[in-house]
Amino acid sequence: MRCLLLVSLLLISLPSMALDRFQVEGYVLPNGLQLLLKPADKGHVSIRLVVGIGFDDFNCADKELPHVLEHLLFSGVDDSGEGGLEEQMQALGGDWNAFTSNADTTFVIEAPAQNQRKVLDLLLNVLTHTQINQANLDSAKRIVEHEDGGHHSHLQRLLDLRDQGHSASNQLAVELGLKCPERPEVGHLTVDQLEDIHSGWYAANNMTLIIVGDLDRLLPAYLERTYGQLNAVDPTEHPALPQITEKADPERVLTRGTLGDNAKLHLFFPEPDLGEQHDETWDLVKTYLDWALYSELRLDKGFSYGPWTDREVFGDTGFLSLNADVDRDDIDEAVAATRAMLARLRKDGLDPATFARLQQASIAKQAWAVQGNSALADYYWGAINDYEDGRFDDPAKRTRAVSLDLANQALRKMLAQPGYLRIEKPLLSYDELYGVGVVLIALMVLLIVWRVWAYKRRRL
Repeated sequence: MRCLLLVSLLLISLPSMALDRFQVEGYVLPNGLQLLLKPADKGHVSIRLVVGIGFDDFNCADKELPHVLEHLLFSGVDDSGEGGLEEQMQALGGDWNAFTSNADTTFVIEAPAQNQRKVLDLLLNVLTHTQINQANLDSAKRIVEHEDGGHHSHLQRLLDLRDQGHSASNQLAVELGLKCPERPEVGHLTVDQLEDIHSGWYAANNMTLIIVGDLDRLLPAYLERTYGQLNAVDPTEHPALPQITEKADPERVLTRGTLGDNAKLHLFFPEPDLGEQHDETWDLVKTYLDWALYSELRLDKGFSYGPWTDREVFGDTGFLSLNADVDRDDIDEAVAATRAMLARLRKDGLDPATFARLQQASIAKQAWAVQGNSALADYYWGAINDYEDGRFDDPAKRTRAVSLDLANQALRKMLAQPGYLRIEKPLLSYDELYGVGVVLIALMVLLIVWRVWAYKRRRL
């Protein structure tokens, strides 16, 4: 009865649902698998299978376990191996990939609508019949090592420990105790570990299946008959996210390369918690600072062609950063100009007209930013936590609800902290290399003169 009801709902509401991307048919199968089904563009379907396991679920030594398992699941389901598996997907006219993030592992599939059930059969076969053995594990390890830049040498690990192998933001996260100091290795991972993860985490009640596009009218019945047979397990507790446990230097210079006249400046600020409107407020503050930094460092001072702002999360802490590519000789002036701009904003607040313009631009972009089945499926994937009672939250409404006063409060809270300044630059500039060369030549001349003098003195 429930399947018939869902089929009727999908057919009757198709025209209206296509006009409202936030309304999505969602329900949970008896085994705990969450389904999100959205009729949209014809002739094609986008499928996202989101598994609730990511890097944050493991300690530093075993951090790559979910990533290795992700690759191992493409090793093949029979003697034809990885190549045979790919041939089956090609024969169905589809394309697939998978991604492991801090929070989840997601399988991404694009396929013709007429083959959607066959593609879903193939994905189900991968989940339930992949052979987790030593040969497939060794192959997956090699792929992961290649993606990470090859096997990490003792020198590379030493550079990591000395902060030379990390980006500026990652280096700061390491200093604060929010990120592992060394790159994770995969050589020690075992078949038993992979089997435990597969059986304990790749369970129906730890998955969300999102399907967007030209949906088969019998899709709900098919999913209950097939994916409804996946096993459920007792939920595994996710470990607590890392918190700031160490102190970091307020300013540091990071050596990047040997020779050059370029440099990068980064000014990082932890984002204070703002409650319910946290992300929308910080997104608007970031947008405002992006324009302010562009106006200051490019339009006014000419220090940087394309300065930018960014938001990143490490552990339980979010960071907002101001960044710029600058000439090495302009570093001090660019830093001073950036700090002076922030001091003015802290004192005077955000300009109301500029804030209103940028807020309206942000709202307008949300109307066209998600186009097509693939983008819509990705949007649902990223906003799973905002889904409730058949609808996703409308980000435009949440953005519109952020007041100028709230944005000013957030900015002043953030700027009450000194922040962390990181300068990335090569070891030597070309002028410094020239100076070193002159000194070396002078020393060589002095050495030659001394040797000639010593030689003549001995002859006398």
